[in-house]
Amino acid sequence: MTTTTRELAVPQLSLVVLIGASGSGKSTFAATHFKPTEVLSSDYCRGLVADDESDQSATPDAFDVLHYIAGKRLAAGRLTVVDATNVQRHAREKLVALAREHDVLPVAIVLDVPEAVCVARNEARADRGFGAPVVRRHVRDLRGSLKHLQREGFRTVHVLRGEDAVAAATVRRERLFNDLRHERGPFDVIGDVHGCRSELESLLDRLGYAIERDAAGRAVGAHHPGRRAVFVGDLVDRGPDTPGVLRLVMGMVAAGDAFCVSGNHEAKLVRALRGRQVQLRNGLAESLEQFEAEPQEFRDRALRFMDGLIAHYVLDDGALVVSHAGIPEKYHGRASGRVRSFCLYGDTTGETDEHGLPVRLPWAEDYRGTAMVLYGHTPVAEAIWVNNTMCLDTGAVFGGKLTALRYPEKELVSVPAEREHYEPPRPLTAAGGRDSDVLDIEDVAGTRVIETGYQPRIMVREENAAAALEVMSRFAMDPRWLVYLPPTMAPVATSDRPDLLEHPDQAFGQYLADGVTRVVCEEKHMGSRAVVSVFRDDAAGPDGTGGAIWTRTGRAFLDGDLTAALTGQVRAAAEKSGLFDELEASWLLFDAELLPWSAKAGSLLRDQYAAVGAAARGALPAAVSELERAASSGLDVGHLLDRTRARAANAAAYVDAYRRYVWETDGLDGVRLAPFQLLASGDGPGGAGAAHHTRPHTWHLALADRLVEADPATFTPTRRLFVDTSDPASCAAGVDWWTELTASGGEGMVVKPADNLVDGRRGPVQPGLKVRGREYLRIIYGPDYTEPHHLERLRKRGLGRKRSMAQREYALGLEALDRVAAGDPLWRIHECVFAVLALESEPVDPRL
Repeated sequence: MTTTTRELAVPQLSLVVLIGASGSGKSTFAATHFKPTEVLSSDYCRGLVADDESDQSATPDAFDVLHYIAGKRLAAGRLTVVDATNVQRHAREKLVALAREHDVLPVAIVLDVPEAVCVARNEARADRGFGAPVVRRHVRDLRGSLKHLQREGFRTVHVLRGEDAVAAATVRRERLFNDLRHERGPFDVIGDVHGCRSELESLLDRLGYAIERDAAGRAVGAHHPGRRAVFVGDLVDRGPDTPGVLRLVMGMVAAGDAFCVSGNHEAKLVRALRGRQVQLRNGLAESLEQFEAEPQEFRDRALRFMDGLIAHYVLDDGALVVSHAGIPEKYHGRASGRVRSFCLYGDTTGETDEHGLPVRLPWAEDYRGTAMVLYGHTPVAEAIWVNNTMCLDTGAVFGGKLTALRYPEKELVSVPAEREHYEPPRPLTAAGGRDSDVLDIEDVAGTRVIETGYQPRIMVREENAAAALEVMSRFAMDPRWLVYLPPTMAPVATSDRPDLLEHPDQAFGQYLADGVTRVVCEEKHMGSRAVVSVFRDDAAGPDGTGGAIWTRTGRAFLDGDLTAALTGQVRAAAEKSGLFDELEASWLLFDAELLPWSAKAGSLLRDQYAAVGAAARGALPAAVSELERAASSGLDVGHLLDRTRARAANAAAYVDAYRRYVWETDGLDGVRLAPFQLLASGDGPGGAGAAHHTRPHTWHLALADRLVEADPATFTPTRRLFVDTSDPASCAAGVDWWTELTASGGEGMVVKPADNLVDGRRGPVQPGLKVRGREYLRIIYGPDYTEPHHLERLRKRGLGRKRSMAQREYALGLEALDRVAAGDPLWRIHECVFAVLALESEPVDPRL
């Protein structure tokens, strides 16, 4: 007798429970059809806790271990198979509960093998000491369970009767209905339509879709040659033509031109069409009246369509998730009643507001997932980004507009409502439910993960966040100004030259290895990093002062009067050079260097560097003099004398080095500004704008040169040299230029990719590598660092943590600028700025 092969469908994310008497072949079946890491065996877990897989006294502890591991796997989204007898209901109940806890589907595979076969198999195994009565009890419990398995909660039950059926079975892994990761777009995600057919046709036309019509002129589909639509649900109710919307969307879905998830209004309309008892509110009565005018064939087809809609879709390899009312990350790609309920209705407190509507919990404010989530359900006046999520219901049926987001372009496209079709239950408000300028400590406290478009999932640890909060609350300026903090600069790899720690060869070599052949070498100014924000209107800005200047840690560089004077000079130069007009901007944000260093670090120079220099220059010459007298009297102090002379020379070089960073200033007299990059421009934080990190450094330096030309008394130029890292002659010219800079007392240079932002294998390549001169490093590492034994020790300095910090801070800075340009609320921008400050408290050698 030939047994037909039977294919068992198993969802790719599920908890598979094997059920069968001891000896029925569950372990063999599991090993045949599943990976070893997917299978959790009760026998193996007994061995883990008791060193004996047959020790039945260890069974409770073994199942504790099994359930724990299964929970961890399911939480990570991994298929899990439980290999145990599972013939008793109480054992299965715990597994079904575990599946529900993690919102995955429980699947039962029953191996119903004759009792005699199971007994014979057990008798052939030396590790099975129990006899036929135990197997008989297993078989009896199994047979009594078969008809109850689905009622217990198993979504799918596969029963294999007999040895041949078990041997002939195969397992086919199925995608969940919500798993459309293989669909990569591009997409046009469309917000709540609510029966506004005319507005939907207008929006599709504006998006470039060709609308198809039947003989009666009704829209029955829409096609775009290169895109597809995704509807977030609530196609129906309230509007003037629910059947027309359904006819159009059903045609698009059937033709493969669109996807659609269910909204709560579709779910309620399905119940009403089936004759269930529902309250005829919120536009349902109007939809039922419109359906009465439609033929039965259309009503049946619409009912099947709405009833078959999925609660959410995961698209584009998991990068995009669409649901009606939103969905937190832990539910992405999951399947359960709880997940479906959240997708349809959102998360509510159980209370109602003054308008009689449910009070909804702001899940999007806590969202930190990597996937973009697009949704609708709660009408808002404007669609804005909130933590990589966006509500696209802009109240078309209430007289607002119908909105779509082009994905992956992130471009919003809207058409206005033709009229107010339905009176809104409450006024439309901004998305997110909070004031855009309100900062909440919960946004930054504790361990956080920041998602950026450049380096995903940057972690900020709780202790670093606490340190940043201390700095921000005690020393930082008004946070409404702080839309950007510059990243730390990565040092170049240690040179192998005998008398140097840093040399341009290592910078050129690293960029060449990263595939960057064209770099720009910019002189490293002897000042302090400064961010300059200036509005065209001197009474504009968060506090009406027209501009601000801050340090890398968010502190005001100068007092109020001097800040106003210096930003006034920047404003005048930008106006004179035409930057405001050319960029169509009312606000500019510069990365710059403020000179001299003593303007910021005066106390450091006086209390540390000058103190060391004075002590050394006071003591060492006297020591040299005494040693010379001792040597002239015949004492053997030659070695000590040579070392002391060297130390005296080193001390003199140390003083000369730091003195180059000091010159007299009186107010702004003597203060110079060296801008080298225009970070962003536009209408300022909260308004439309543009970030400029994709523009090459030639563009940025040309703008800086125009400011220098407009006001040479305020601005100082940044000298630069372009180098081809693949050309040895060009690299040699770069080395000569650096040697000339440092020999004349300069600090060194910064080597940057000429194209500015350059993608590497693990995110952007280092935006700049600083190559500091031999004498400048004397300030950093001490007067005697050039002595051979000190140099040898310093060559072992670890650079990895500093470089990692530089890349993470760079990604956060770029993300902050992107959010500024997008007009995101301040708290969204501040999240990135605060994270940069938090990373600065990581234990990294500050001398690097």
